[in-house]
Amino acid sequence: MIRLKGFALVLVLWVLSLLTVMAGSFALSMRREAAIVTGSSTNAQAMAVAESGLAVAELMLLNPNQLKRWHTDGSIYQIDYAESKVRIRLLAETGKVDINSADQILLQGLMAYAPVETELQTKLVNSILDWRDADDLVRIEGAEKKDYKEAGLSYRPRNRPFQSIEELQLVLGMDEQVFKWLESLVTVYSGQPKVDLTQAAKEVLQVLPEIDAGLIDGYIAARRESAINGLPAPAVPVVSNPGMAAGQTGQSMPVTAVNDGAGQKGAIMVVTEARLDDGTTAVIKALIKKSDSQVSTPFQVLKWQRNAGDDGSLFTDEKDDLLVGQYAEPEFNN
Repeated sequence: MIRLKGFALVLVLWVLSLLTVMAGSFALSMRREAAIVTGSSTNAQAMAVAESGLAVAELMLLNPNQLKRWHTDGSIYQIDYAESKVRIRLLAETGKVDINSADQILLQGLMAYAPVETELQTKLVNSILDWRDADDLVRIEGAEKKDYKEAGLSYRPRNRPFQSIEELQLVLGMDEQVFKWLESLVTVYSGQPKVDLTQAAKEVLQVLPEIDAGLIDGYIAARRESAINGLPAPAVPVVSNPGMAAGQTGQSMPVTAVNDGAGQKGAIMVVTEARLDDGTTAVIKALIKKSDSQVSTPFQVLKWQRNAGDDGSLFTDEKDDLLVGQYAEPEFNN
């Protein structure tokens, strides 16, 4: 009888232990599911705030008052909501290097700052030119069909203009590091052989051979002050000899160019980053262009990316120097 009672006690304890483990496992599972649901909810909320920033940007680009219209030269604007805030950066594609229209001198000047050896810089420039031209003639240090075949690649140069900047990744010699470096500096939507300096962001100005590198920070600060006060863009500090090698300096020749909104008539990259009070963030990069008058929607979306924060956060001390305007949500309720 004593043995039976002892066995029953052990059995009861074993069952209780098993039930305790099951209950703990169930509770842990429920906590995980609750965390996932909460995370999904806050992520969705952050994305909605980021999308609202894009809508406000489109609204401000259509502002009939040019002095109040948002600038597309890399300037940043911030909207403060009750429990979140969003920063919006606008970059005109005319303020970038067009890989279909830029000549060899401009491409070489740009590539001189690329994180690769000088020899490869020249090869990449000529390979880009060979990719976009209509013939099969190989430039010195360039690449055409034979070179791609010898490299074991299954494709050949298109011998046509680039359809997107992502197509650069197919150019012989291009690697991920160089492409990521080029991604924010180049475009296929400008159509201009030169960069509109008044629309160029700081990171573009830093790699242009005709810009006096020592004056860029001062120019960006002056341009920001002009934007805040509703004034035309200040003089752009260019070098008297734009053909100089990268890193050299020359006589500075300020060129005054008034921002007449020309950059806003073409394609514009809008980057919005939302940040909730709990630290949750969401990023949207949208390439937009004003629609034709016959179309009902004011803007056409050419490209859309979610959570593509490769260029770094807009909420940094460095980006604070580009902040032009800060608004409260009620200012856009009407």
